[in-house]
Amino acid sequence: MKANTPFYKRVPKEIEANLRYRQKLIQAVIDDPSYADVLWDACSKDILFYINAFVWTYDPRREPYTKLPLITYGFQDEGILEIVRAIGSHDLLIEKSRDMGASWICVVVPEWSWHFLPLQSFLFVSRTEDYVDKNDNPKSLMWKVDFMHRNMPPWLLPPGYHPDNKSCRTSLHIKNPHNGSVIDGESTTGRVARGDRRTAILLDEFAAVEQGRAVLSSTRDATNSRLFNSTPEGTGNAYYEMSLTDIKKLRFHWSAHPLKNRGLYTTGTDGELVVLIPDGYPENYQPILDGKLRSPWYDGECKRVASPKEIAQELDIDYLGSGWQFFSADAVQKAVTQFARPAVTVGHLEYDGATAEPIRFREEDRGNLSLWCLLDRENNIPTEHRMTLAADISAGTGASNSCLAGWDVVTKEKVLEYVNPYVRPEEFARQAVAMARWMGNAFLIWENNGPGRQFGSRVIELGYSNIYYRKNDESITKKVSDVPGWASTKETKLVLMGDYRSAIEKAVCVNRSRLALEECLEYIHDPQGGVSHARANDKDDPSGAKSNHGDRAIADALAWKGIGEWSMKRRDQDKPEVPHGSLAWRRKMQDEVKRSKQDDKLGDGWL
Repeated sequence: MKANTPFYKRVPKEIEANLRYRQKLIQAVIDDPSYADVLWDACSKDILFYINAFVWTYDPRREPYTKLPLITYGFQDEGILEIVRAIGSHDLLIEKSRDMGASWICVVVPEWSWHFLPLQSFLFVSRTEDYVDKNDNPKSLMWKVDFMHRNMPPWLLPPGYHPDNKSCRTSLHIKNPHNGSVIDGESTTGRVARGDRRTAILLDEFAAVEQGRAVLSSTRDATNSRLFNSTPEGTGNAYYEMSLTDIKKLRFHWSAHPLKNRGLYTTGTDGELVVLIPDGYPENYQPILDGKLRSPWYDGECKRVASPKEIAQELDIDYLGSGWQFFSADAVQKAVTQFARPAVTVGHLEYDGATAEPIRFREEDRGNLSLWCLLDRENNIPTEHRMTLAADISAGTGASNSCLAGWDVVTKEKVLEYVNPYVRPEEFARQAVAMARWMGNAFLIWENNGPGRQFGSRVIELGYSNIYYRKNDESITKKVSDVPGWASTKETKLVLMGDYRSAIEKAVCVNRSRLALEECLEYIHDPQGGVSHARANDKDDPSGAKSNHGDRAIADALAWKGIGEWSMKRRDQDKPEVPHGSLAWRRKMQDEVKRSKQDDKLGDGWL
């Protein structure tokens, strides 16, 4: 929406002309003091006129002229008016690249309302109190308000107000004595604004707030209008979760900035260069054709950064890339393009609740079971190849998904995916056993941590024997134990996910599920040197699931491990016979005696 305000069009935007215009207005008041009332009225009716004619900003990079007139760009004008519409009306999520002026804009709009509208009540919130109000910290929100006021003509300040007046300006409090409006400040705790009533609440850099969900809860009833301003910081925070809702969004992307988008270009559908803004695109320039929006300025910034994470966070507004991703985003996207397909059919598998014997598959649009293979005449899954079925188990409370991933161990292709956040581990075990039997006695592997123990116990009770037994993957012999299920530790999970990552990067596995592939991007290198879901380190996770988040990516990684188990067994089977009576033969007999109990439990259907 283009700005269309009554007085703003009179203000020149070129900096020298703008400075002369500001000087002209001040001189007009000196010549005729009554003109101050005219300008006050104009400012009260037109926020863009007020900002561009009277508000100053601060930029320490512009030495020696660090005080600058706040002259807005077109994308900022639209953003300012969007925030004005949101105040007192609805929540607004502000997604921003770094250095787009968003923080100053988020402060100046409430200041304008405080300045000219009666009985407004605003709350500024940031992750620490120093970022809210500290008199020598330009990063603090209230310092910005004071800077505006100290550089404003005295006749434009509210009557009776000055930032040095202790009756109006105290720590974390700015009062307008003329109209009763206030701006207060708090740091983010789980009880911020609880029991309060506000016109609007500004939550600055909300992605960095540890108690984000508690803050959402405590501020919900305090105001109709919360302004969530932030750059992304991964997916393990309340800011990211808010971005997934239907909240109204305001986006300040670097490509809208006229100084940064000169020579803007991208990659066409056939991989060719497409120059979107010819002005500023150098002759004989060597573009980077990676499918992203780029410009010579952006390319220069990419050369200065320490990691792709920094670019994703500071410039791209990329929630997934702004964490320390474990999987290569390029490799995952390539796999999505190359392999991902809509499911051939969707439905659910009926089974006997007592014995977990499969009965029939029923097609249903809203079913939890997706298939990427054609069923036979009896509506059964084809079983000419061996299958592996992997389970990742949640508590079944809706906080995370319980998932099954079925793969063909010969073609290394995913054929089945089942997702349900509301099934308890014991019932999920019955479903998994029924599914495994329906898949021709598939090899069943699951993570036995947390709810996986209940799941495993029920699998054993149901008499299903073609299952994975724990191994010491760090030993040379990798001996099989009598404990069912795969044990997740920092080390084993790193190996598991690393093997699956390698399979995706080398394109040796065929995952048809777009959602499952995209979930890989939610895994990050954690501070302890392992790999975890982005929310596993989220101190404010309401599910309490932490490392036991159930999802498609873990199920697929376990299925890939199951395929590896099958491959190893085939290699062992294909080895030449050891000569009867030799030393190697005697050692083999001794090992087989020791492993006989474990081997019995592996079942007959695996090979």
